[in-house]
Amino acid sequence: MDYIRDPDEIYRRSFALVAKEADVSEISADAIPLAHRLVHACGMPDITQELDISPTAIANGRQALTAGKPIFADCTMVASGIIRKRLQAGNDIICTLNDAVTNGVTTRSAAAVELWRSHLDGAVVAIGNAPTALFRLLELLADGAPKPAVILGFPVGFVGAAESKAALAKANHGVPYITLRGRRGGSAMAAAAVNALASDAIT
Repeated sequence: MDYIRDPDEIYRRSFALVAKEADVSEISADAIPLAHRLVHACGMPDITQELDISPTAIANGRQALTAGKPIFADCTMVASGIIRKRLQAGNDIICTLNDAVTNGVTTRSAAAVELWRSHLDGAVVAIGNAPTALFRLLELLADGAPKPAVILGFPVGFVGAAESKAALAKANHGVPYITLRGRRGGSAMAAAAVNALASDAIT
C-alpha cells in the first residue's frame, strides 16, 4: 500500500492543510496556533467559526503553565491527551473523577469538580467531556471559589453541552475562557488546547 510513513512529513502536511483550509480571519494572531491545533484534533476546519476565545485567555494560560500551576481535567481521556513533555514546569495533571462520591442528585463529573475547590487559584481547567462539570465549576465560581487562570470548556453532547458553554461565555466571574459553541467538543480538543498553550507556536 502506498501511504506516507514519515511521521515528520505527516505532521508537516497535516498542519499545512489545516492552515490552508481553516478560516482564521476572525481569530486574534496569538490564538491562531491554538485554533490550528484544535482543527487538527478533530479534522473539522469549520470549527473556527464557533470558537470563542477571551482576549487574555492565551496569555493567562501560558503564564499559568510556565508558573507550574496545576491542570485540572474532568476525565482521564483529557488527562491522557496532554503531552507531558511539553509541560516545561512539570505541571501536575489532576483528574478527580474516580475519587468523586455523588450524593444521588448530581453526576460523578460534577461531584469531582467539588474536589477542585480549594486548589483552583491560578490553575488551568480543561473540560472535554461532561457539561455538568462545567456547570458545577461555574456554580463554584459564583459561590466565591478561587479563580483559575483560564477555563478550556469543550464538553460534548446533545444534553447540556451547548448550554454549559453558553453559560461560560455569559458568566461574569473574571475568568478568561476558550470554548467551542454548540454541541461539538470532546476530550481530544480539550487536551489539544492545553498542548497548544504549552507550545509557543505550531509549525
